[in-house]
Amino acid sequence: MSHALDIDQLRTFLAIAELGSFTKAGEAVHKTQSAVSMQMRRLEERVGQPIFIKDGRQSRLTEQGLRLVEYARRMIQLNDETLLAFNGKKELGFVKLGVPDDYADRLLPQVLAAFNRLNPSIEVQVECTSSAKLTKAVRDNELDVAITTSGDTSELRGEIIRREPLYWVTSEQHSAHTQDVLRLALGPSSCSWRRLSMDALDRAGRQYRVSYTSASGSALIGAVQAGLAVTVFPESAIRDGMRILDGRDGFPALPHCDIAMLRSDNARLPMHDRLCNHIIAAIGNVGTVSSREAAE
Repeated sequence: MSHALDIDQLRTFLAIAELGSFTKAGEAVHKTQSAVSMQMRRLEERVGQPIFIKDGRQSRLTEQGLRLVEYARRMIQLNDETLLAFNGKKELGFVKLGVPDDYADRLLPQVLAAFNRLNPSIEVQVECTSSAKLTKAVRDNELDVAITTSGDTSELRGEIIRREPLYWVTSEQHSAHTQDVLRLALGPSSCSWRRLSMDALDRAGRQYRVSYTSASGSALIGAVQAGLAVTVFPESAIRDGMRILDGRDGFPALPHCDIAMLRSDNARLPMHDRLCNHIIAAIGNVGTVSSREAAE
């Protein structure tokens, strides 16, 4: 190998390895797919070994590509540490991210771990609370970026990045869903899923009572898994041991759930772009359905 490796190419390569595709990597590093492909061709030339192999319409890492992943991680980390050592706080990034509790343990660990490996000099501080509180915190510039959820698109602010079906769920091992008066475990009165589920049951003529109220997704999960109540969750929040209920069980259909990203007016630096692009690439499944300013 006669040429030095390019850190930007390695960062793009690692994004492909972390996110699983050229397209998602391009979104994360803010490059077009053609630019990503060109970078990878040049990286292969510098390494002197094929690092990707065609697998149908997709590309996957070769054995040499898999070997390169760990070297890329170490080189990116050393590069960022070196810049930090000589430039001090000018290169240190600190971003405050807000996430709803019911998504924190399901989506965030893998997403943020991958982001940290790509951007070791950017520290992400996470706050978990309700979508309503997160929206206010972004508007007040107390958070830089937030992920919020709602079953009512009119309530969302920011850019919708993901859409999921919303389901009734119960425990696989219990029969709380068969009771004449259905016991529900739901969020507080400000929760749009609570209102949607109650309205749907009212229209269906199903008797119910809200037995458990909590803003904590973990608390609702516990009530369901113990067989104490039925709740409403989006697809990605459903855990092992839960069963989805539908019309055959006497439960009305629910609307989809939208997940939006909000940015404060102060979160306009490249480090904020990097985090936002990475989250969209990692969990986004729709284009921009709607876009509104967080301060609306």
